[in-house]
Amino acid sequence: MVRATFSGFNTALSALQANQKRLDITGQNLSNMNTAGYTRQQLEASSLNYTNPVSHYSNGNETAVGFGVSMNRVSQIRDPYLDIQYRSQSADCSYTNRLQTALNSLSKVLDETTISGIRKAFDNVLSTLTSMQDPAKVSDPIYESELRTKMQSVCNLFNQASRQITQAEQNEFQRLTGEGSSEQGDVQKINDILRQIGDLNVQIKRNQVAGHPSLELQDERNLLLDELSGYIPVETRYYKDDAHSGNNAYDYDANGAVIGKKDWPDDLEVSMNYIDAQGKSQKLILVNGSDLGADGLTKNYGQLSMLKGDHQTAASVSDPANISIKFEKAPSYQGNGPAATNDVYAELKGIHFEGGSLQASLDMLQKTGTGNVINGSTAVDDVRGYQYYSGKLDQLADTFAKSMNASNNGNNHKDQNLLSNSTDDSTNGITAGNIGISKGWTSGTIHISTDGTNRTDTILDMIAAMKDTKKLNGKTFADYMNNLSTQLASDSSSNQTALKTGTTVLNSIQDSRDSLSGVSLDEEATNMMAYVSAYNAASRLMTALDEVLNTLISNTGA
Repeated sequence: MVRATFSGFNTALSALQANQKRLDITGQNLSNMNTAGYTRQQLEASSLNYTNPVSHYSNGNETAVGFGVSMNRVSQIRDPYLDIQYRSQSADCSYTNRLQTALNSLSKVLDETTISGIRKAFDNVLSTLTSMQDPAKVSDPIYESELRTKMQSVCNLFNQASRQITQAEQNEFQRLTGEGSSEQGDVQKINDILRQIGDLNVQIKRNQVAGHPSLELQDERNLLLDELSGYIPVETRYYKDDAHSGNNAYDYDANGAVIGKKDWPDDLEVSMNYIDAQGKSQKLILVNGSDLGADGLTKNYGQLSMLKGDHQTAASVSDPANISIKFEKAPSYQGNGPAATNDVYAELKGIHFEGGSLQASLDMLQKTGTGNVINGSTAVDDVRGYQYYSGKLDQLADTFAKSMNASNNGNNHKDQNLLSNSTDDSTNGITAGNIGISKGWTSGTIHISTDGTNRTDTILDMIAAMKDTKKLNGKTFADYMNNLSTQLASDSSSNQTALKTGTTVLNSIQDSRDSLSGVSLDEEATNMMAYVSAYNAASRLMTALDEVLNTLISNTGA
């Protein structure tokens, strides 16, 4: 028997259509080769076999051939495993990058390797005291005035450093809240990303249910997921809802053969990974697909909010260290569904993220670098944050003031304090922020004290106090400040190394993603030539079939 003549035209037509579609896709790829986040597209095709013909002209010949090519769908060339790697590494890099920003702020205050700071000011005080051992100078008001000036310089530098650290702390708090800034803070940005992902989930599902591709919308969603991973560690999962999972996804003919696939779209679940107060790994679902309610598809995503440390709502927190971030899970139905019952709180004694800029800010604001396990949690207080360095400065300022005052009071004098709390002129609660010259010394009612007519012993006591290593863990005032500066430099250097290494790994993963999913001009040009050749061949096939048909009609018609 002769193969049905017109079936060949259908085969050639399917080839023309498939290669035309491939050329369309190539054009789409080339036009978006510089579009951020664009994923290279391809046509998924399969052979039309004899048992599932689309032609009405088959004649049952046992020597059967197929009926051309079927265009199944347009898909993206993307590796989910690389996405997982990238987002995990992005969280790590964002943590070290945010931490480095904070450490750089502190370095501008405390790095004394290239500037004259508090350590140098202590050296100047000691130098002046050493010169005042001369009996001719010790009673000279000029030298006492010089000593007061040098101590005033120490106080001023303490005050300035304290203000700058406080400002750096406020800036860190601002990075979380956006408070007092024209830019959004991390909390607002995360909420905005969750909202956008929720919106895209609805758009994508609506389009796909209607049979329309949404690859560009998926690219936009992937970019948002990449961005979200920089703030908190996230995990994604694609799934089908219960009503469209299993065999219901397929259409069958009367004989039970598969004739089509409904291809109900996947939903997207986005969860954040965290360590709870008991040290267990947990996750909280922040985005949970799109719910089908009475009014159609609804958005399904959670949100964050800033709280005081006691978990009370607060638009603003005066103490940046006393904050908590509440994470509300995605409800089943946004607005009218069941209330979230497993909300969690990010804070010193609460949950902990293994990466992300948000955790870096919380660590810098709340941790003091004790190295101990935090009471009420399994987290380790392992980051020397703003409180650590401000606390060390406060300790240094208080010890310095008490030592100088004790030397000047001696055994026979009282209330001859050279240094005081500038807010109330007392010796109570002296910190780096409030240390200053006492009012009495400033006004001239207090001087370097004497035993009889001898002030040299008082000066010698002050010199001994400046060289004393017992009050500050085996260090003098100058050495203590130098050690603090060196410690900060070491922290910064170690973090910079980690950031450099992490960035290299992140870039390597991105290169792998680009090599797979990015558009290559050379590759697309090669594909284009292949598709053009295939299209021309299919056209020639159609011409040949036409010639065969003409011959058949002409010969049989005679």
